[in-house]
Amino acid sequence: MNKIYKLASRRNFLKTSSLATAGFWLGSQTSTARAESAIEKLNLGFVGVGGRGWDNLSGLRDQNIVAFCDVDGVRAKKAFEEFPNVPRFDDFRKMLDEFENKIDGVVISTPDHTHFHPCHQALSMGKHVYLEKPLAHSVWETRQLCDLARKKKVATQLGVQRHTLRNMHRSVEIIQAGTIGDVKEVFCWIDGDRGMPAIPREKPPVPSHLNWDLWLGPARTTDYHASIAPYGWRFWWDYGTGETGNWGCHILDIPFWALGLDHPTHVSSSGPEVDARRTPKQLQSTLQFPANENRGAIKLHWDHAKQGPEILRRYNMPHKGFNTLFVGNDGMLLTGFSKYKLYPDEDFVNFKAPEPTIDPSPGFYKEWTNACKGGAAATCNFEYSGPLAETVLLANVAYRSKNQFKWNHNTLETGNEQAQTLIKTPFRSGWEIRERVGS
Repeated sequence: MNKIYKLASRRNFLKTSSLATAGFWLGSQTSTARAESAIEKLNLGFVGVGGRGWDNLSGLRDQNIVAFCDVDGVRAKKAFEEFPNVPRFDDFRKMLDEFENKIDGVVISTPDHTHFHPCHQALSMGKHVYLEKPLAHSVWETRQLCDLARKKKVATQLGVQRHTLRNMHRSVEIIQAGTIGDVKEVFCWIDGDRGMPAIPREKPPVPSHLNWDLWLGPARTTDYHASIAPYGWRFWWDYGTGETGNWGCHILDIPFWALGLDHPTHVSSSGPEVDARRTPKQLQSTLQFPANENRGAIKLHWDHAKQGPEILRRYNMPHKGFNTLFVGNDGMLLTGFSKYKLYPDEDFVNFKAPEPTIDPSPGFYKEWTNACKGGAAATCNFEYSGPLAETVLLANVAYRSKNQFKWNHNTLETGNEQAQTLIKTPFRSGWEIRERVGS
């Protein structure tokens, strides 16, 4: 008989979490975030309103939009035209200082290297935060933000919006019901070969609509080039985290949720020769998670590769439309964001899906706004998504350091000198953390 996983669904976690019952999401006494009624609108400030920022703005437009910050007037043009009366800033520090007593929450949709500073300032002020993945640019930054959010007792949500998809829910339920038996190995992948952009040879002038110095933020000073901003930054280590940081949080969300994963104890990665400046076109990482009271140890493989990992070809499985393969002792589940399939075919001819245990989401943004107003924690709050983001970033650390290492998540130590230098990204002068009195 298959072992039935006793992992709590996210719904039950939110109902029973000591954090939720302790009023973790209601704001501390020192917080300036208002105690809201369920029908009252939040006053929100936005850091980054172009690209993904526009999507987040559109999803939260039913709230009170009170302040915008963006360093690129062209990227932000649509938001500026749609909301002509909203005050505009190009420096988030000025926006947050001026609107400290006028906003309840902050939505941050900037490149990876500029997640930490606006989020840290907002959390220090006791503001609720919606933040784009992969949460931060380094493991150290990620841990700092998670610890601060916990200390300030605010509502958080990481932009892993696929968490609400119906197929995600069904896949998690299948695994937790023990349909394929005990799972000991999982393969996850992003299909593609983006990375290693061409190194710019020319030095064009900075466009008049872009504040390049503020775009660089805490990163070291370098020349502007259109291949870096507004989008190519993702494939430069100074600003982005490659396809692993781009897609890892979305895809690894599936096994993290289904198997109750948190922190790996061992990390290894391989791939093409490491480039000091640019992210690779492919990468393979293996992360080992210890057993807990509900399941055995898990070996999780992450691949950034065209056509996915080799195991798919071994079993003649498709890669398109899928991104995760659970291997159990009674079968395999191949799944993605929109569909799933059980293997071997002959063993699941009469398969009947388990009864749903995960409630439909009211909407990914609504989860966060409800939490800001005193409701249950959002499903991708930093307590859940922090370890997920750290794991994604650790895969990059192992690849860039050309080392495997044992990971001590309590001390953030790798036991490897080269890997350790990548746990925390250095900030350029002038971008040191500004500690607040009483924070």
